[in-house]
Amino acid sequence: MSLSTLIRTPNVTYEQPLGLFINNKFVKGVEGKTFETINPSTEKVITSVREATEKDVDVAVKAARAAFEGEWHSVTPSERGRLLVKLADLIERDSETLAAIEALDNGKTVAMAKLDVAAAAGCLRYYGGWADKIHGQAIDTNNKIGPAAAAGNTVVLKTAEQTPLSGLYGAKLIAEAGFPAGVVNIISGFGRTAGAAISSHMDIDKVAFTGSTFVGRLILQAAAKSNLNKVTVELGGKSPNIVFDDADIDNAISWANFGIFYTHGQRPDLLIAKEDIFGPVVAITKFKDKAEAIRIGNDSNYGLAAGIHTQNVNTAIRVSNALEVG
Repeated sequence: MSLSTLIRTPNVTYEQPLGLFINNKFVKGVEGKTFETINPSTEKVITSVREATEKDVDVAVKAARAAFEGEWHSVTPSERGRLLVKLADLIERDSETLAAIEALDNGKTVAMAKLDVAAAAGCLRYYGGWADKIHGQAIDTNNKIGPAAAAGNTVVLKTAEQTPLSGLYGAKLIAEAGFPAGVVNIISGFGRTAGAAISSHMDIDKVAFTGSTFVGRLILQAAAKSNLNKVTVELGGKSPNIVFDDADIDNAISWANFGIFYTHGQRPDLLIAKEDIFGPVVAITKFKDKAEAIRIGNDSNYGLAAGIHTQNVNTAIRVSNALEVG
């Protein structure tokens, strides 16, 4: 099996990398395993990519460690920033291709995918600007590569097993941007093997994960059993949108519609009001007063975000301070 293939989408035709990206090269992996990636719109196979095993994770970690202790260690903060900005430029240059890949592999519309691509470039540009500055504030983010590289770290990134293609294409841009070998390594594989190997690896200093609460617990347990490395997790969300009787209803409906339906219901919103549902479903519940609204909003195991719709500033402040979110 080749390490790349030509893929035709309705918008673009491009060369898709298929290998594991380690040390700035696409490789077939130690065991040469592959797995299929599916177009969710048609349920047909798009192509097959290389599957990372525990052995491949170890190779990638060793590459990242060697880069961290070697060439990357001597790269100045301003140069790290320049590389991140260069990568942002390349993402913007290939934005049509990346959006087409996301639409093909993820199932979202091209218009939505273009917004995601622009956000990725903006994040890299933002952290590139901070690479040579000190602000004294820690900010959580679910964008992994930008802040890690800006701070001088090296990265092993595992793509989602359902959507590996855009990450592997991005790996090609990382090499083109001029990052030293081993600074960013991108592998495709399954959570039960590659993901488990990353979360329990003794030579990884920090794990950052965005995904389900169930998997987040497994990662925290694995970290505790290995080298007690630091873990940052952004897990399931159940975000209340509270609409008071003085709110601008049209505006409130617009924002509620955006929150629940923008990404085809991927944003998680009676058990239906307490558990995250990965589908286009919205639960609407009446409340009598601020206290009841707060109680309903907090009656969940999640606390990712919330929305408050009112023209009363005092109500907005009181309720926002009482909601256990953010």
